[in-house]
Amino acid sequence: MPALTIAGHPWTFWLGWAWSVSSVVVTTWIVMQRRAPQSTLAWIIVVNLLPVIGLPVYAYFGPQRVTRQRLKRWHTQAALMSQRDLQTLRAHRPEPPRWAVQHARLIEASCGLPICSAYGALVLPSGAAKLQALLGEIAVARHHIHLEYYIFEPDHSGGAVLHALTARAREGIAVRLLVDAIGSGRLLSRRHRQVLDPLLQAGGELAVFHRARIDFLRPLVNLRTHRKIAVIDGRVGLVGGINVTDDENEQVRPQDAYRDTHLLLRGSAVRWLQYVFLQDWYYASGRQPAHDGHMLPTDEPPGQVPVQIVASGPDNDGEAIHRAMIDALNLAYERVWLSTPYFVPTEPAMTALTNAALRGVQVKLIVPERSDSRIVTAAARSYFKELQDAGVLVFEYRGRMFHPKTLVIDSLYSMIGSANFDNRSFRLNFEVAAVLYDPSLNQQLAALFDADLSRCQLVPRQRKTPPHRQLFEAVARLGSPLL
Repeated sequence: MPALTIAGHPWTFWLGWAWSVSSVVVTTWIVMQRRAPQSTLAWIIVVNLLPVIGLPVYAYFGPQRVTRQRLKRWHTQAALMSQRDLQTLRAHRPEPPRWAVQHARLIEASCGLPICSAYGALVLPSGAAKLQALLGEIAVARHHIHLEYYIFEPDHSGGAVLHALTARAREGIAVRLLVDAIGSGRLLSRRHRQVLDPLLQAGGELAVFHRARIDFLRPLVNLRTHRKIAVIDGRVGLVGGINVTDDENEQVRPQDAYRDTHLLLRGSAVRWLQYVFLQDWYYASGRQPAHDGHMLPTDEPPGQVPVQIVASGPDNDGEAIHRAMIDALNLAYERVWLSTPYFVPTEPAMTALTNAALRGVQVKLIVPERSDSRIVTAAARSYFKELQDAGVLVFEYRGRMFHPKTLVIDSLYSMIGSANFDNRSFRLNFEVAAVLYDPSLNQQLAALFDADLSRCQLVPRQRKTPPHRQLFEAVARLGSPLL
């Protein structure tokens, strides 16, 4: 049977030309994104080695510069707050501690959120404690309840929160629930629509962040809201790493619920959590809540705990959480204790961490023995030798999934939020954290870190790793800019 020819040439000739031309076009497109060199090179390799599926993979998982989304975010921010609102937000602005002046200035310059204060701050050491605190604050809300979550499951924990929200909505409390389209996909599915319907029928509002659509012009599998925010009456706020799911509730899953940490704040710091939520709500829903004295209450007393909310996302190049972590690592003199479920650092973050150890700072890192992603676990382990050579003590948490995102620096500084120590949190997703310039909270988070160490195993300098695992870790590390 004669080979198929087109214009006198075999079809393989034209296929080769099509591949070559598309390779040049796509490579040029990726280079013009002006991303980090490691990420750019990794994506060029993927696209060119996988000519059939490489482009769809990049379209849906690559770090696209979402110009339209950025413009929409900027317009949202410009329309959201009046000058009076901004003056209210900036009221009772304390001076940062002398040692933290430049650090606080860096955060404000990179994300626009200045230092503020709280008169109450409570570390919540588990998913059950966080859920109990959230339900308690929902029960006493007087005006509004604002929730934003990456994962909100239609399970026992999610059902309890939805039931409480529905009851308050029926009493006239304004309830706004913002969830991520992918992280909360089960909640938004038709199968579980009956779980959401009572809240909506009671007058509650729902918004979905970046609906996942099969659309090459708007590939938004990345660019998720990974934030976990709750704001009640503009006076109480919760922030941290804990989602609304039975996976993080040890009362439902006592044997294998995630180990995680959250924070409850009272005071003017909550206004900035409110500001971040309102930006996301208006951006996702197109509906701007009416501003009144309840949104940004002005009668909150000044607090004694200096706090700075840090928000970052791909809508700007500030990389505020990334910069804040690197700068905090550079400030360390005595200790750096880092907890993260996903350790796939950028080169600057890795350098800052190893620099701290090399200059004599005690650096301890806790990661899960097994995360919920085999490739991320393998990529993390590929960094262990380099860390250990610099003097970092690496611990793996055994048993249940380890999920806190906390940083303890010396005895005065700490950070708790939604961001992992990885490229995705630093550059691809919307994240939020609280920086705490307070020795008491530093000690509380350090005590939790110490307690976690009791369930950890120190990773030996000479790990016995079979060759096939060494290869898997090496390959996973090559893909680390994409994770």
